Parts: sequence; structure tokens; C-alpha cells
Amino acid sequence: MADVTIDSERKEEVLECLQDIRDRVKSAGATSSPILVAVSKYKPASDVLICYEGAGQRDFGENYVQELVDKAKQLPAEIRWHFIGTLQSNKAKTLVSIPNLHTIQTLTSTKAANLLNKALAEGPDAHRKLNVLIQVNTSGEDNKSGLSPLSSEPTADPHPLLDLATHIVDHCPFLRLQGLMTIGSIEQSIHAQEGNRDFETLLRTREALQEKLRAKYPDTTDTFGQDGRLLVSMGMSADFEEALKAGSDIVRVGTGIFGGRRTKEEVKVKGAA
Repeated sequence: MADVTIDSERKEEVLECLQDIRDRVKSAGATSSPILVAVSKYKPASDVLICYEGAGQRDFGENYVQELVDKAKQLPAEIRWHFIGTLQSNKAKTLVSIPNLHTIQTLTSTKAANLLNKALAEGPDAHRKLNVLIQVNTSGEDNKSGLSPLSSEPTADPHPLLDLATHIVDHCPFLRLQGLMTIGSIEQSIHAQEGNRDFETLLRTREALQEKLRAKYPDTTDTFGQDGRLLVSMGMSADFEEALKAGSDIVRVGTGIFGGRRTKEEVKVKGAA
């Protein structure tokens, strides 16, 4: 691990914000123990180390492969890294080279799944399994990645989401299908009168997919998810409390912990990781 300098004033600020988010997670009415992923996009490695050393935070999220690679080299191996950015197939091998990459939350294609599985198979750890979440575009917005939601209604037509899920289980032994992820419309959380429709859509999709997977794989305990239950990752800084109330298992909070993000240009000028 490289030497990382921590500013005392910044440490106090970040730890205070992190504790506030943790308190809000607890009071949001979550029935389980949700995973809080601290999104450190464009933030220096020192901010991550503050949370790691000062508050025992272990789960961190990054959007860009090279930024994740650089930070992973500087920071403790016990960190659980979550990749939450757009997954480009040509970056699969680079991502897998990070030994403590814990989860990829943005899988959308069999091509990417195959490349990840191949890279893992050729890696040094023959027993390693990488968690993956399939990204679902619950809002139907053109500027968002993800596969279309799945309905519980029976149909003879193939569905990309079901096809990808079964492909992972059947043909990617180095991947573990852990669940589903969405980036919901924040407008839904702010203005919806009866809950966020995007969150509700992801939960219905989870139930529909679970039903179909359990029918195909009766012995579900070690096939997908946690004991045969798919996790859902939904909710960010502006709507994580709404997501937790809806039943989210994983929330991704960046601005609420680290403050506003710097631009790429600012990062380059300051030489930050």
C-alpha cells in the first residue's frame, strides 16, 4: 500500500458525513442489514482511507476502470471494491486484475460476462468467484444503460434479462449472479406520491426473475444470490432512504459522504487519483 496523506480537517468532515449517512440508513426502516457502498468517484485515495481507517467502512464504489485500478494499488487489500460504471468489454481483463474487486454492478451483456469469466479463468486464483449484478433500465430513459424489466407474465418470447441470468449460471462458473441494479429516476423519489415506480419495477423484476430461476434451478442455495434470493441495488445520495424503505439491499452514496464531485479536469489539474 502506498503512503497516503490525510488532512485532519478533511478527516473530521468526511467522518461526520459518513456517520450521518449511516444513521439515516438505520432510521430508514430497513428490515435487514443493507450494504452501504461509499462512492468515491473523482475523490482522492485519502478520502477512502479516512473512511476505512476512521470508521471501518469496507465497501467503496468507482465508476471508471483506471481510477479504480489506481486507487486499489494505493489502498488496503481488505477494501471491497464495487464497479458501478458503464462496463466496456475491452476493460474486462483490467477490472479482473484487481484482486479485491468484489462486485460488478453494471453487467448488461453475455459478451461482457464471457470476457470476465475468461479473464478470471486465466487468473492466478482458480477458486475466485466475482459477484455480478445485472443492470436494469427501470425508467426507460435512453441515456441510461440496462436491460428492460422482466414481467412475471408467461411468454414464449426470449427475454434479454432472463437469457443473461441463465447464461451466467450455466456458462460462467467464475461469476456469481448476485442480483439486480438500477439507477432510478430521481424525479420519482422527489415527486412521486405513492413511492418510486422505478424501485417498484426493480422489485417486481427481481421477483419475476427469482421465480423463473428457481423453476429452472430447484437447488438454488448455491446457484445465485444469497441462499437463492437475488439482491437489489437501488438508491443513491438523493433517494437512498426511499430505496431502503422500499426494500433495497445495497445503496450507493457518494455526495452525501464526500461532498460534491470534482470534474475530470479538476482531477487532472490537481493530480489526484
